[in-house]
Amino acid sequence: MGIERTVRLRFAAHAVEADTHVNLSAIHTDGSLLWIAGDETATIERLTCDDPSAPAEYGQHVTFALDTLIRLPGAADEEVDVEGMAHTGDYLWVVGSHSAKRKKVKDEHDDEKSAKRLAAVSAEPARRVLARLAMDGDEPVAEASDGRRSAALGKHGLFGLLAEDEHFGPFLGIPGKDNGFDIEGIAVHGDAGAERVFLGMRGPVLRGWAAVLQLEPRVDGDELKLAKIADKRRYAKHFLDLGGLGIRDMCEYGEDLLILAGPTMDLDGPVRVFRWPGAAALSAPDVVRREDLHQVLEIPYGEGTDHAEGIALLPDDRLLVVYDSPASTRLPQPGTVLADVFALPR
Repeated sequence: MGIERTVRLRFAAHAVEADTHVNLSAIHTDGSLLWIAGDETATIERLTCDDPSAPAEYGQHVTFALDTLIRLPGAADEEVDVEGMAHTGDYLWVVGSHSAKRKKVKDEHDDEKSAKRLAAVSAEPARRVLARLAMDGDEPVAEASDGRRSAALGKHGLFGLLAEDEHFGPFLGIPGKDNGFDIEGIAVHGDAGAERVFLGMRGPVLRGWAAVLQLEPRVDGDELKLAKIADKRRYAKHFLDLGGLGIRDMCEYGEDLLILAGPTMDLDGPVRVFRWPGAAALSAPDVVRREDLHQVLEIPYGEGTDHAEGIALLPDDRLLVVYDSPASTRLPQPGTVLADVFALPR
């Protein structure tokens, strides 16, 4: 199935100055609201649609700084690289990529400088964020009027847990775009206080198998702590045969999960959407073979442009897709970006 229509996303001037609108990395819909994030800030954005039944435009842009809501693992001006958003009850969940970063080579760099930059890797601890944000009406707050508080995983977070993991430990220091550890999607299932959190990983892809981490965070003051759920570990692991692709985003679809899959390395495509039946109710580790997954969409992509980075369900049961590095045709006027809408096969 091809693109059914486009939706206009209208950003305020401050987001355009920060290039947020051309670095979109995560989205989530909640009725008339679209929550969205770019991968080079420490903020989340809220847009409101013109028609909740079949949106054609989202605007009325409002920005929320994460450092006013939770304790961040880095400074307020450091890049959190939010890569996934989800919603359950009166809470909005966000996750950073957790990935290390290798410096880019630019056209103006000579050979010596290029080689030097390719050897420069930074750990990027500011990206190690997993948080549940308390909502007060349509706004995330540090503490809601009824006493609910926003909370984030403690400073050692996932890295402390996974350092000795037989699958992921060796990849923690490898940059995301080098098939290193890189979270790029989140889905949350269950009622507040009893949530199952699924983290989709762009990398590592292990011999062609993508990975999902499952957690059960529980609130302790302004911190999240992880309950034991599998083999006395505080996480479970699922491995999916996505044909060698990594996970670029996830969202709930009833008891199923929709997975946006794309290359783990710095490639343009292919990009596909898979449905993982019954995944939201899983309570134990699983190995998901190709015949247990359903490919539902093939997403178009460009050469160096239009990299699908986020998916979300619209009220009319369509799938909204946003792109990083949008092509010029997606930027019809300053501050406006076009997202695509796809019909899901029934």
